[in-house]
Amino acid sequence: MAEIFECIPNFSEGRDQEKIEKIVEPFKQETGVKLLDYSADKDHNRLVVTMIGNGSALKNSVLKAMEIAVDLIDLNQHEGEHPRMGAVDVVPFTPIRGTNMEDAVKLAKEVAAEAAEKLKLPIYLYEEAAATAERQNLANIRRGEYEGFSDKIKKEQWKPDYGPAELHKTAGASVIGARMPLVAFNVNLDTDNLEIANAIARKVRHSGGGLRYCKAIGIDLSERGITQVSMNMTDYTKTALYQSFEMIKFEAERYGVKIIGSELIGLLPAKALFDVAEHYLGVENFSGDQIMENRLLEDL
Repeated sequence: MAEIFECIPNFSEGRDQEKIEKIVEPFKQETGVKLLDYSADKDHNRLVVTMIGNGSALKNSVLKAMEIAVDLIDLNQHEGEHPRMGAVDVVPFTPIRGTNMEDAVKLAKEVAAEAAEKLKLPIYLYEEAAATAERQNLANIRRGEYEGFSDKIKKEQWKPDYGPAELHKTAGASVIGARMPLVAFNVNLDTDNLEIANAIARKVRHSGGGLRYCKAIGIDLSERGITQVSMNMTDYTKTALYQSFEMIKFEAERYGVKIIGSELIGLLPAKALFDVAEHYLGVENFSGDQIMENRLLEDL
């Protein structure tokens, strides 16, 4: 069975379409890589790319894209709602088929070492690839963001895993790691009051006493005149999407705010939606075997 990994790099560019296409081009050209999706958001000012492939091909394409992004993106001129510390902000690898988490960690470390050497970029390892518990959580590493990282990186406990112990002058620092599939799920609110979105996010996320496998922040979608609770569901098998949706709806009611929609960024496993269908439709003993397309694929 051929090895397949998924990689979902996040770049700090969501507004300049010409730059976006240049960053994505290596994933279109590399043999052994299949580009599944890429989406850019102007408010977040962020590009999220999703692709699958074998380890060697993914490594080659990611390194090429990182080099392009470092050349094109200047964090000194970057503004956006999403937290960030680097032009290439985060690069996670996920084992999909014929591989395991240990393989994904090995791949992440290889990419981190080569990128640091070639691009003179400080790089941190996170999640399953992290050397210490403190660095497993991306939010811990990224706290302070680009503007506050010049001092942070000089502290011994925040010395990069690879590369120089100083920020790249335009590209900042990057985080690379291995993790299980993550679902980027956002819920839109009918208010332009960012304080309300932030208050709801604090209640929903694990660090605020909320859902165990949910990270959440409030986002101002100024172009639409609304706000958003932007979430990373880090283990959809243990904290379902419907749980976060219902908790946001519950918390929003105290402010007289309603949910007006939601969105998914990138791709998600089908199981994450099966749970939602089972919950809202009340389907008993629901199974993926009942999905027609799944049964058809078994015969291919």
